[in-house]
Amino acid sequence: MTALPDLDSLKLLVDVGELGSLGQAAKLAGIAQPSASKRIAQLERRLGLPLLERTPRGSTLTSEGKMVAGWAAQVLAAAQELMRAAEAVRHGEAAHLRVASSMTVAEYLVPRWLGEFQSREPGVQVGLDVLNSADVAALVLSGAGGVELGFVEGPNVPDGLASRVVGTDRLVVVVAPGHPWARRRTVLRGAELAATPLVVRERGSGTRETLDVAFAGLHQASPRLELGSNSAVKGAAQAGAAPAVLSGYAVEAELATGRLVEVPLAGLNLVRSLRAVWRRGRSLTGPAATLLTIASRP
Repeated sequence: MTALPDLDSLKLLVDVGELGSLGQAAKLAGIAQPSASKRIAQLERRLGLPLLERTPRGSTLTSEGKMVAGWAAQVLAAAQELMRAAEAVRHGEAAHLRVASSMTVAEYLVPRWLGEFQSREPGVQVGLDVLNSADVAALVLSGAGGVELGFVEGPNVPDGLASRVVGTDRLVVVVAPGHPWARRRTVLRGAELAATPLVVRERGSGTRETLDVAFAGLHQASPRLELGSNSAVKGAAQAGAAPAVLSGYAVEAELATGRLVEVPLAGLNLVRSLRAVWRRGRSLTGPAATLLTIASRP
C-alpha cells in the first residue's frame, strides 16, 4: 500500500493556495522556504502530480494543485474533528449532549427520538433548548452552550449550516366550530386566506416563515394576532378570534375532538420539510451522530 501523505505537507499545500505564495505558507508553518519547497516536492512525487508552478516571481498552485488542496482541506477538517472528539472523551464531555429544537418539532417529534436515544445511550445526559427556528439556527451556528445539533421547520437553511430532512409537515387552516368557515361549502383559495386577518405565530418561527413564503405575490392582510407558541395560537382560534394556520401535528388532538375544524384549502403549498441542522464542515460524532441517525429514520 502506498504511504499516505503527512498532514503537515497537506496543510502547507492548502496554505499556499490560501496565501498565494510558498514563502508566506512557509512563514506560517514556521519553517524555511527551502524546507517548504522540499516538502511540496516530496508530496508531488508521492501523488504523481505537479502541484506547484515555479516561476521567477514565485510559486503558485497548478490546476492539479488546486484540486488536491481542496481535497486536503477536507482531510485536515476530519483530522481536527478526530482530535476534538478524542479530547471530549478525555474530559468526559461525550457523556453530555445539548440539542436545540423549534417548538413544533420539540413538542411532537423530539420526545420519541429522545426515548429511543436514551435506550441506546442510557449514560448520556441530554439538554434540550426549545426556541423558534431562527434562534435554533443562530445557536447552532455560534456553538454557544455546546449545542452541536438543532432541528428547524422553516423552508430555508441559513448559510453556514449543513442539513438533513428528518420529516415533513403540512400546515392547516383551522377555525372554531362556530366560525362561518367551519360550514362553508366551497374550498378556500390561497388569495382569500392571504387577505384575511389571521392568528399566526411570531416572525422567526418556521410556521410563520413557511406561511409568508406561500403568500408571496398575494395581497396579504395584517395579522389579527401574532403569538409566540402553538398553544397560544390554538387558544385564540378556539376562542373565535380569527382563523389560524398551524402545523398539522399541533392541531391533531383538537381536530379529533372537534374543538377546531380544518378548512379545506386549494392553490397554496403549505407542505414543509423538517430538518436537522449542524455547522457546515463539521462532522457530527458520538451522541449527536446517534441522535441524528434516529431522527433520520423513516
